[in-house]
Amino acid sequence: MKTVLDFNFLNKTALIRVDFNVPLDSNQKVLDNTRILSAKPTIIKIIRDGGSCVLMSHLGRPKGRNLKYSLRHILKDVEKALDKQVKFIPDCTGKETLKTIRSLQPGEIAIMENLRFYEEETSGCKKFAKKLSEFGDIYVNDAFGAAHRKHASTSLIADFFPNKKCSGLLLNKEIMAIEKVLKTGERPVVAILGGAKVSSKITIINNIFKKVDSIILGGGMAYTFIKAQGGEIGNSICEDDKIGLALELIERAKENNVALHLPIDVVAADNFNNEANKKELQIFNITAGWQGLDIGPASIKAFSKVIINAKTILWNGPMGVFEMPNFSNGTKSIGDAIKISTNNGAYSLVGGGDSVSAVKEFGMDKDVSYVSTGGGAMLESLEGKTLPGIAAL
Repeated sequence: MKTVLDFNFLNKTALIRVDFNVPLDSNQKVLDNTRILSAKPTIIKIIRDGGSCVLMSHLGRPKGRNLKYSLRHILKDVEKALDKQVKFIPDCTGKETLKTIRSLQPGEIAIMENLRFYEEETSGCKKFAKKLSEFGDIYVNDAFGAAHRKHASTSLIADFFPNKKCSGLLLNKEIMAIEKVLKTGERPVVAILGGAKVSSKITIINNIFKKVDSIILGGGMAYTFIKAQGGEIGNSICEDDKIGLALELIERAKENNVALHLPIDVVAADNFNNEANKKELQIFNITAGWQGLDIGPASIKAFSKVIINAKTILWNGPMGVFEMPNFSNGTKSIGDAIKISTNNGAYSLVGGGDSVSAVKEFGMDKDVSYVSTGGGAMLESLEGKTLPGIAAL
């Protein structure tokens, strides 16, 4: 697969699929510009070559042309991030759009309106993809966060650029990060999986058994494993229909010589809120009426020891309800252990919405090797799936 480094964009128009699906507040102000900043190296490379850039992205999930989701809201943030003026094109089809794009001079940047204002984008319409393809000489996909979608702008459009398609620097970096964990990572390799449900992580767990040395399980999903082994979990979250599966996964870990680490103790609460009464309990003996909302000190100590001895680390999912300050210590402590291990030379990849939110909230995003920009795309990559947006390149 070629990257932007394999092309000279002198006097060429690069049609770049970016992922500017950034969070907005109630006044349509950008809350986090990470995804915009992440696309900057690709855009700057093309501009320095003497090319022009046409950016295309989606924002949210609008039903038709809903201006609440207009990319015009993020225009100033894009200009600030790139430190360049950016032309806004109020459509992504039509003669006027084509006219504006063809008038772009080397070094100029334009951004088209939200692709998802057109149903043809998400339905994967070939005709729509062909119309989009007329807006550039070279197609660049730098939208890892949308690479798992078989949409017009992420996979179908590449067919119209048989010899002039490539990945952007961000997309390439994301692919390399996942390969480093799943294929080329120095051992021991540790996967830390958290979150509420086993069901959302089954495919990942099954896919990584032959690629890791240890799996640490925390968060809500741990209670299904504890109950499966006869533990008393009180009112803790549990997927009763996945108890049999949990036992199978425990056996599969043994068969693959993978050390499966479950919490030893928890910080339990008598209610699901930050101000609830709390106490530390052994995870196999959680009092009726109480629920585990975080891992306890013994679990933190045991997990940290495994993490600090690791050479390659994947973190996907928090250890507890970190959004509540009184139940955030477990997640923060695991982040601290990853930071120490990274400082000692380990490679650490953080991916998946909640774990990314956690490292940012605790100011740890600069303390790990790489923070993925793609939630669903990252998960599907870890599951071993081929992403349509990458396959198309």
